[in-house]
Amino acid sequence: MAKANPVRKPKEAKRLADLVSKAMTPACKKRGFASVDIVASWADIVGDRYGTRVQPDRLIWPRQTELGDPDAPRQPATLVVHTDGATALMLSHESGQVIERINTFYGWAAIGRIKILQKPVSQKKTKSPKPLRSLTQSEEKRLDESVEGVENDRLRQALKKLGAQVIAKTGTL
Repeated sequence: MAKANPVRKPKEAKRLADLVSKAMTPACKKRGFASVDIVASWADIVGDRYGTRVQPDRLIWPRQTELGDPDAPRQPATLVVHTDGATALMLSHESGQVIERINTFYGWAAIGRIKILQKPVSQKKTKSPKPLRSLTQSEEKRLDESVEGVENDRLRQALKKLGAQVIAKTGTL
């Protein structure tokens, strides 16, 4: 008598970040990064001023001595970045603050200094969101009715703006 095959459960959808991380991690490790996190989150870590104008290149870790204590804390690394000349000058003056932000991201003193190389940085093109459709008269009327009980004018306008965006995207409020 043949055994019946059990019903297969569909696999859960995987996040794109997990798939990209697996593909990029070997390349990042080759450049001294333990993971793709700092590269992927660079703009969030360093802020708008340096997010697109400075690019992390590699981490240079100091050599660990063979005879040293294996439980001793690791010495901080040198982060090599590249940017244009004007930004390099600004970054050199604010490198302490940038190091502090990176170390806060890692949760420990991973970076001790930043080495700046002046090379052109490839600018990532950001897609602007496509404009939302305009609301129909019936949708406008329904939206006005839903916020008419709000007494604060600024709050009412903010809710109306939010509602218009929700309706334009989804079609319902």
